[in-house]
Amino acid sequence: MKVRNFHFLIRLTICCAPLLAGLAQETNGKTSMKPVGRSKLCVTEGEIAEREDNKLSVAVPKMRAFVTGPTLQEVEAHFTYLGPTKKSSPLASGELRRQFGLKLRAQDGCNLVYAMWRIEPKAELVVSVKSNSGMTQSSECDAHGYHNIKPTQASTVPEVKRGHLYTLRAIIDGTRMRVYANNIQVWEGDLGADAKGINGPVGVRTDNGRFDFELFAAEPQPGQQGAYASCKKGSGEE
Repeated sequence: MKVRNFHFLIRLTICCAPLLAGLAQETNGKTSMKPVGRSKLCVTEGEIAEREDNKLSVAVPKMRAFVTGPTLQEVEAHFTYLGPTKKSSPLASGELRRQFGLKLRAQDGCNLVYAMWRIEPKAELVVSVKSNSGMTQSSECDAHGYHNIKPTQASTVPEVKRGHLYTLRAIIDGTRMRVYANNIQVWEGDLGADAKGINGPVGVRTDNGRFDFELFAAEPQPGQQGAYASCKKGSGEE
């Protein structure tokens, strides 16, 4: 009887270990995640409104912002797509995209990392490093210095539909980056040498879409050092 019970416990442990590990990771991942209100954001381009329920809202063709306080390289957004903006603004390449994204290592308008959930013209998750050594203002680098990073693991993201709630989360550990859509890992890869010398807080970006969203950033805990950038209006990146 004792032997059967022992074997049962072993099988139960093996079966449930991944689930328990996932729950532990999720719990640990949220210990330093704090909601980011409008007062804690530096909006370098566009506008962000704060609603009565403390959620944030954007309705302009281009919005760029980052957290003013020090952060770790972990950021999450819960967003609802409300449809296209009244006016649209193509990118410097001439392409018109509707997208919601997260910024990491947002050192300045010329050097940072993006995780973008594209809505139109094609539903996809794209991670990019923008690196322009010696440049800090978007007037200097414009849309130059972008490199899309090839993932080591990736899966498709769902199509973003109006009125539906979605979750986007990104984490950088060294040069490794992981991205989660609706709490499922959809991208993992190495950011490479271009990202090594870039350091700054996390943030958010939208293009040509109206969104309601909540933003959460990982704050440094005792013994940890967070990244910080000075707030300069008009330094938003393309």
